[in-house]
Amino acid sequence: MNVLSIHNAYKIRGGEDESRQAEERLLRERGHHVEVYEEHNDRVDTLSRFQVAAKTLWSREAYRDVTDRLIARPCDVVHIQNFFPLISPSVHYAAKDLGIPVVQTLRNYRLLCPNGLFFRDGRVCEDCLGKAIPYPGVVHRCYRESRAASGMTATMLVVHRLLKTWKTRVNGFVTLTEFARQKFIEGGFPGENIHVKPNFVDPDPGMGSGSGGYAVFVGRLSVEKGLDTLLAAWEKLNGAIPLKIIGDGTLSSQVEAAIARIPNVTWLGRRPMTEVYDIIGEARFLVFPSKWYETFGRVAVEAFAKGTPVIAANIGAIAELVEDGRTGLHFQPGNAEDLAATVERAIAHPELLRKMRPVVRREYENKYTADANYQRLMEIYELARSNTVS
Repeated sequence: MNVLSIHNAYKIRGGEDESRQAEERLLRERGHHVEVYEEHNDRVDTLSRFQVAAKTLWSREAYRDVTDRLIARPCDVVHIQNFFPLISPSVHYAAKDLGIPVVQTLRNYRLLCPNGLFFRDGRVCEDCLGKAIPYPGVVHRCYRESRAASGMTATMLVVHRLLKTWKTRVNGFVTLTEFARQKFIEGGFPGENIHVKPNFVDPDPGMGSGSGGYAVFVGRLSVEKGLDTLLAAWEKLNGAIPLKIIGDGTLSSQVEAAIARIPNVTWLGRRPMTEVYDIIGEARFLVFPSKWYETFGRVAVEAFAKGTPVIAANIGAIAELVEDGRTGLHFQPGNAEDLAATVERAIAHPELLRKMRPVVRREYENKYTADANYQRLMEIYELARSNTVS
């Protein structure tokens, strides 16, 4: 099978970038030809505001480039991972104009919410869900804290809803969890055309021992990821268990300030994935304190692969991935006191975590391996190729 993978990469590399590259690698390893058409958000800084707005709505450059590629080397499926903001939905039309089926992975909520997160002012926000015109996102400057940028994004959504781009130019959508699928159905997307396929971890990093005696957080240092909740909880714990923080982001200065006053907190910054896996595998548990509707939670699955239980906020897709009392523990999202109490419970009952480790590892083996993911991806491609949209 020949596949063209289309992706607009982020300035700060994250789970979406990691997951789509893993998917491309998976296909190549199983004998498929994969070409990649990619833009990078670093280019935004070289363009005027007008140029970015025009590309967000319809990129003539992307339409032309993708058309040329597909003519030069026809493919069986065009898989759009992320088109925002520089690639635009013009690539949907480039593929369909040549009669090539389109699969689109919905790795965030951008087609329902201007900032893609359902998160505003430190809390979950669904004000734009189901609205034909997502004007609240413009009023509240939800994208880049700019009314102009939010208006640009909202315009793209309105125009392509009117053009019925998502209904007539996509043969199949992919969400990473059932939770995310239900949100898109609430937003008016046809449920029969949305397929659930989680991310996966490959190669298998192997099970860790959990003997390190510390907790770990891995991820972007940002408000929606719950860094404030995490740090406030550890302040209450007062050094009861060491915490290692891995990652970078907009709240890095707050993390630096916190480790100066909170005992037993270490910030490691960015680390190579092999080192991250080792640290996760030796941790007693991983903390996943997100306050937004995660569409998946790749770090949690990486912890499963290492046999490490996850203490997770009971919200969105992460609550679906982590089963309370079986593969981890839940706490109330944004509630530092409840997180601290849940951590104290875990510390006080080490046998609970020890019993979870083999269960957590089996969760990975049953659901999140490369083989399971490849089988599901092939099913989705075949469904898309047989689904004629008009």
